[in-house]
Amino acid sequence: MTAAAAPLVREMALADVERVSEIRVRGRQWAYRGLMPQAYLDALSVAEDAERRRAGFGKGGPGVVNLVAERAGTVVGRAAQGPDRDGEVLMGDAELYALYVSVEHIGTGVGRALLEEAARRAEALRHPGMRLWVLKDNVPARRFYARAGFHADGAEEPFEVAGVAVPEVRHRGRLPLGGAFRAAL
Repeated sequence: MTAAAAPLVREMALADVERVSEIRVRGRQWAYRGLMPQAYLDALSVAEDAERRRAGFGKGGPGVVNLVAERAGTVVGRAAQGPDRDGEVLMGDAELYALYVSVEHIGTGVGRALLEEAARRAEALRHPGMRLWVLKDNVPARRFYARAGFHADGAEEPFEVAGVAVPEVRHRGRLPLGGAFRAAL
């Protein structure tokens, strides 16, 4: 595979909602195949996701950042981050709420670029680290985050989808992200 040009990472706009929902739904259907019930994945709706996303657009609160990555004018990924909370208590670290890349662009640097920009913005807000939750059995995602310097910190959340347990584990990385990850950009 030839190296692709670095994507443009920018703030998400309301006009991006439909494409972001498509990336999120198709990404979940692809990445969670075999980890979540297939009937649940098949029932995910781009239109419903976009409707919820439009209704909540711009209501994330202070410190919440929604980013998209584009190549050749097309949105190919999305990341969201903001303050890490334990219930209503701010914890000091940032939290990566979401990172999705269009299936066709996985492995082309889009995820790295989005994570790097989310981490840069969290660091600018003086967060010492960043946390994220990932499905325990999502090995490719856990490898991706490990390459960026994130490691499971021992916290695990029970999570259930359509009656099936799909636990999540929390990972934490120090900011700035490690040099090897940055060098890969």
